[in-house]
Amino acid sequence: MEVNDYFEINKETWNRKVKPHLTSDFYAVEAFKNGKSSLNSYELNALPDVEGKSLLHLQCHFGQDTLSWSRRGAICTGIDISDVAIETAKKLSAELNFDAQFICGNVLDTAELVTQTYDIVFTSYGVLGWLPDLKPWAKMIKNCLKPGGVFYIVEFHPIVWMWDYRENPPEMRYGYMQEELIYEENTGTYAEKDSAITTKEYTWNHGLGAVVSALAEAGLRIEYLKEHDASPYNILPDLQETEAGYELQNKLYPLLFELKARKH
Repeated sequence: MEVNDYFEINKETWNRKVKPHLTSDFYAVEAFKNGKSSLNSYELNALPDVEGKSLLHLQCHFGQDTLSWSRRGAICTGIDISDVAIETAKKLSAELNFDAQFICGNVLDTAELVTQTYDIVFTSYGVLGWLPDLKPWAKMIKNCLKPGGVFYIVEFHPIVWMWDYRENPPEMRYGYMQEELIYEENTGTYAEKDSAITTKEYTWNHGLGAVVSALAEAGLRIEYLKEHDASPYNILPDLQETEAGYELQNKLYPLLFELKARKH
């Protein structure tokens, strides 16, 4: 198959995830509608002042984080490959009286789909694995930023994706810098494990070196790269809850990284 075929299958997978996610405790949509933010301390500490700034949210799913940034005063645009997710985001935005814009499209095409450049480009939690090559992704981010604009990502650490979580206990199966694509079929989702849906997913693993190099080669200046033991989400097996979030009991490897970069 061609890469576009993988994208189409993944799009269908994400279309199917929207319905169970809307009723899941993980997304807690009713609490969100009543004012609860879906953002975590990492991204809030990294982007403390978004009031009046234009913000582009890549791979936004059905828009909760996008609209949480809107609540903090940002002028937001979200993009996602799932047309079901984008239609849901538009309805949610209208229901809450926000003026956020939502676009359906492949994230790699974002620079052609938007009509402006942004003060901030943001993406988070489970996004990089859906991309076969980070170099066009990084170039797109540069093209979407204003001069002096900031790119920020908080993401699960690449080591996390070396494991096959369909096995019990999980089995280390995939390479840290594996070039070959990964195919998995799963029942349920990270947000609704008891859901009856079965999904097909094509993903790719990218080491931290690939992430940093792609952004630097695109012309962005890396301000920091941080790694963290704790995740805000209890979506991996055998994590223990701590003051910092959810951690591996042995802390053998980090669960998250965050990176901030700036366009010259």
